[in-house]
Amino acid sequence: MPKDMADITALRPRTLTLRKPDSTDGAAIWDLVRACKPLDENSMYCNLVQAEHFADTCVVAEMEGEVVGWVSGHMIPNEDALFVWQVAVSPRARGLGLGLRMLEHLIGRDACAEASQLNTTITRDNEASWALFRSLAREVGGDLTDAAHYRRDEHFDGRHATEHMVTITLPEEVDDTAERAGAA
Repeated sequence: MPKDMADITALRPRTLTLRKPDSTDGAAIWDLVRACKPLDENSMYCNLVQAEHFADTCVVAEMEGEVVGWVSGHMIPNEDALFVWQVAVSPRARGLGLGLRMLEHLIGRDACAEASQLNTTITRDNEASWALFRSLAREVGGDLTDAAHYRRDEHFDGRHATEHMVTITLPEEVDDTAERAGAA
């Protein structure tokens, strides 16, 4: 292929799809998480179960048939909070704002409609995650707070850095029909 054609091919827009995962995505999700340091690696079985049992609160991003993004989450039982466990973006898809796009996609789902807040845990040194969740808070107009939660010595027996619980308030969804009726 001539050099000029290679340049044109590289500039072609990439098709990106955000969707619910299924159990057949487990291995690809596991590979992606392993490629995204400093994320903690779970077992492939864990990612398979997440994809199958928690599909409504997880997101897979595909680009040209390849899994390039993953958000795992769940609604916290007996609370109105969505917990985001992991956000992974392939080096191939970085710089596209994919992490933020997946999180916004997730909080817009019916399964997350009752969430008044989003929680996640982040170690102090994970600058990329702090930047992502601060950006999400700005995008949704929510307040972001944090406090040490899972502590190095108390919870991790000294083998893992303290995880800070990050809480972002989510705006209440406004009912357009009620607003229009009130304006009439």
